[in-house]
Amino acid sequence: MHSLNFAMHQTHQNDVRTLELAKVAGTEEDIALLQQHVKEVIEGAAFKGSHRSGQFLQYIVDQAIAGHFEALKERVIGVELFGRSPSYDTGDDAIVRVTASDVRKRLLQHYGRYGATSEFRISLPLGSYVPEILRDSPHHPLPVEAADVHHNGSTATQPETAATPLEAAEAVSASVHTEAVDGSNQGRRLRWLAVGLIFALTLVNVALWGLFWNHFARKAGAAATTLPWSALFNAPHPLQLITSDPDIAEIQGYTGQPISVSDYANHNYIPNPEKLTPEINQLCQILLRGNKASLVDTPIAVSIAELAQASAKKVEVHAARGVQLSNLQTDDNFVLLGSPRSNPWAAFFSDQLNFRFVYDKDSGQEIIRNLHPRPHEQTQYVPTALGWATGQSYALVALVRNPDQSGQVLLLGGANAEGTEAAGKLITDLPRLSAVLKGCGISAAGPLQHFELLLRLNMMAGSPTNINVEACHILPGNPIQ
Repeated sequence: MHSLNFAMHQTHQNDVRTLELAKVAGTEEDIALLQQHVKEVIEGAAFKGSHRSGQFLQYIVDQAIAGHFEALKERVIGVELFGRSPSYDTGDDAIVRVTASDVRKRLLQHYGRYGATSEFRISLPLGSYVPEILRDSPHHPLPVEAADVHHNGSTATQPETAATPLEAAEAVSASVHTEAVDGSNQGRRLRWLAVGLIFALTLVNVALWGLFWNHFARKAGAAATTLPWSALFNAPHPLQLITSDPDIAEIQGYTGQPISVSDYANHNYIPNPEKLTPEINQLCQILLRGNKASLVDTPIAVSIAELAQASAKKVEVHAARGVQLSNLQTDDNFVLLGSPRSNPWAAFFSDQLNFRFVYDKDSGQEIIRNLHPRPHEQTQYVPTALGWATGQSYALVALVRNPDQSGQVLLLGGANAEGTEAAGKLITDLPRLSAVLKGCGISAAGPLQHFELLLRLNMMAGSPTNINVEACHILPGNPIQ
């Protein structure tokens, strides 16, 4: 068993932000007040005429309140909010950075006018897409100067979100404008301070981009030699990623009828409608009107697209319900997100696995059955909590063959969304992934071997923590040379 300490620094930052948000929006009443404040800001004069900036502000605040800090990255925002492809080039398409810069200026304008009477104050620190939300009694307003000094002290932790010198200049200019000081000497000092700050930020940006490109090159080299990416990226055939279908999982919950991969392939999403009440039938039809992926799928797809881009490989992303069986019967490589209940296509490859998802009617959840338990392994692994609860759950990561084809298939699925998120974190964390596979007896330099990993994780408020590798099996069959 290999203990994995995932993203300790990022987790600590997220925990701190969660605590900060809990201070200002710790109850449903507080959240309602904050949401009303956001609505007032968006409908105010500062945001008038900029629907896109209003949407951006609403999105980042909603994600922060929900604790979804992983969704507050440039590429994820581009995909989720602006409809970009997960593999889009953030260097060429700066819509997120440009919109963030505009939101910063509009927030400064709003609070420059209404800050003295505002209970909440929202800001977007340079180099970040995570909003800072402060709360104070309207009778004791937070000084604008103190808030700006605090925010400008934030440092960028991700090169792709680092502020450009132009954004820095805009923010400094707006700050100087809203905090105009009488006296020419003091004004000159402020102007020289602004120039010095812009120059310093320019140097910082150059240094950050240099570090970014070095990291980018190292990541490309690591992906090229680390399973399963070495098999998926170095192949001549396309790589296709298939997201889950949470509406299908929900339909199965309402109807009590499992949907097989055969039913799914034939678009038979409600196998026995005559056995259902009119109300349940209508509800299922409403669910079928949508075709959305799980919330956790987008960050995973973005992370995989970044790895692929570093290796000069593109990823084609498809919704599970838009895929036909014939699409899978090719020599392409595939990544499938979700368990067979949320992505029935995963069942097409399950017969190669020792660990298999099984739906347990008594507990109303998926469990994992171990068909060939080894010493100290259990015959089945049962989560202690459903999704968005506190407890323990499980997930699978597996690299298998595509039957009768030459391509490879990577399966990433959890008994709930948190499990799938945990599987995505492991598979895109190359150093930890390499260590795990080495412990399983799989050499990065050796022939390709198919494998499956059983993950155990703790859940708290929708986030996976303390992720461990419970078991590792090398799958039978001749390794590919």
